[in-house]
Amino acid sequence: MYNFDVEQPKSIADAVNALGAEEAQPLSGGQTLIPTLKARLAQPSKLVSLSAIDEMKGVCTDDEGRLCIGGGTVHATVAREAASSYPGLAGLAARIGDPAVRNRGTIGGSIANNDPSACYPAAVLGSGATVVTNAREIAADDYFQGMFETALDEGEIVTEVKFPIPQSAHYEKHIQPASRFPLVAVFVAKFADGVRVAVTGASENGVFRWTEAEQALSGNFSADAVAGLSVPADGMISDLHGSGAYRAHLVGVMTKRAVAALG
Repeated sequence: MYNFDVEQPKSIADAVNALGAEEAQPLSGGQTLIPTLKARLAQPSKLVSLSAIDEMKGVCTDDEGRLCIGGGTVHATVAREAASSYPGLAGLAARIGDPAVRNRGTIGGSIANNDPSACYPAAVLGSGATVVTNAREIAADDYFQGMFETALDEGEIVTEVKFPIPQSAHYEKHIQPASRFPLVAVFVAKFADGVRVAVTGASENGVFRWTEAEQALSGNFSADAVAGLSVPADGMISDLHGSGAYRAHLVGVMTKRAVAALG
């Protein structure tokens, strides 16, 4: 590590002001940032901790029936408090990392970082959620813009995520055992007006919607509907854990399993 200043504001407004300083960087749960600092891959002069901002924590339902989760809410809280209203999302949160990660990592930090193998981006995109920041609201389809890339501007903070609650949803995850990240995972959400399918862990461009599967499942919600479909191997991640072709194959397998789990 190296020397840097830490500021811990108590409000969103104070956090935004603190992030206006040169080389300041937000710190949420720190599950990605702290290892990055240890490896000297990033060296900000100031960290602005968001952990003391109570208005960014908690799970509730709004007037439109959406599940609203504060950006500073840890995964363990989502797993516990969303279980009755959105079990598909709660199940995803309950399987992120290990207990230490689930009690430190936050939903806002996860989607702000947008790791190509993170779990939450699949839920946000698969649910058609809205990402709320200190400045605006961003539809999930516009928010994720590539590997580690989002629509966030410099100094913009994810304060809340609003999830429309589908009729049913399931997250199917093929775990890479060393990291606990998904090698490939698929979030399937069935709404009255159609189905959304979001894939994480597979593509070099990060989380994406598998629109061909969505169309097939919207007409016939069964595992058989996607049995003959596949995604191209081009652009899939290829590393020591699996080739691009293997990950492309897993996309179909995980999608069929997710649909089968929903009956």
